Amino acid sequence: MHEREQEQTGARSGAVLGFDTSTAALAAALIGSSGVLGEVQSVAEKNHSVHLIPMLQRLLREAAVRPEALTGIAVGCGPGSYTGVRIAVTAAKTLAWVWDKPVAAVSSLEALAYGAWRRAEADPAEAAGGARWFVPIMDARRGQVYSAAFAASAAGGWTRLADDGIRLMDGWTDELLRRAAAAAEPPQAIVFAGDPGPHAAAIDALAAGSHDDAAGALRVALDSAHMAGRWVAELGRRRLARGEADEVHGLTPNYTQLAEAEAKLRAAAQGREG
Repeated sequence: MHEREQEQTGARSGAVLGFDTSTAALAAALIGSSGVLGEVQSVAEKNHSVHLIPMLQRLLREAAVRPEALTGIAVGCGPGSYTGVRIAVTAAKTLAWVWDKPVAAVSSLEALAYGAWRRAEADPAEAAGGARWFVPIMDARRGQVYSAAFAASAAGGWTRLADDGIRLMDGWTDELLRRAAAAAEPPQAIVFAGDPGPHAAAIDALAAGSHDDAAGALRVALDSAHMAGRWVAELGRRRLARGEADEVHGLTPNYTQLAEAEAKLRAAAQGREG
């Protein structure tokens, strides 16, 4: 094998294919031992089911990585768009079964937050300093958000502070302030990650009121970047490296709540029974 071919083979070793369709962004990436081998991102929520598989095929083809060479598959399992989450998880299960590859489910919310952290770390002005909290948000309607919370310590550690769930945005911002004031390592900043949509005012209100005595000089910021496949792939790669692959047939989406149509049907049925 020529030296150039050896370099390319080494770069593709340990390749993981990651993708997510929980938001308006169809995000996919292929990462190897040397970093990102290919990445695509398309904001066309209603066409995720049409474009996902061709996009994944193109990623592999352009990176010259055959499916049998993959180490595994990483998939954003939600929460988020009910239909979107189902599309990604179904595709991951199908490809894992056909290609006989391990699959790792990743929290879509964590992928949003993790991406915001990595972007902050790449910015010299943002990287310096103490602990920061990263709070992913996706609109869940009626003043609610799908959200969680993660802490990035001054030493570079990454830990989960709050589980994925659906929360009233106003109450959630109040809770974050209380947690920040009581934390053993209080954050110097809270960074919201994702499209704020109708919740921008709540984030602005938190920023305006976050400099009281309880919270200290707490900075509130917003990283409104779309979902990126590289972070799904990276989080999945870490799970696979720890031997945490999911059982393919048992892999299920994290819907967090019933789809609105299903919730209405159940409520109507209960009303008739009553």
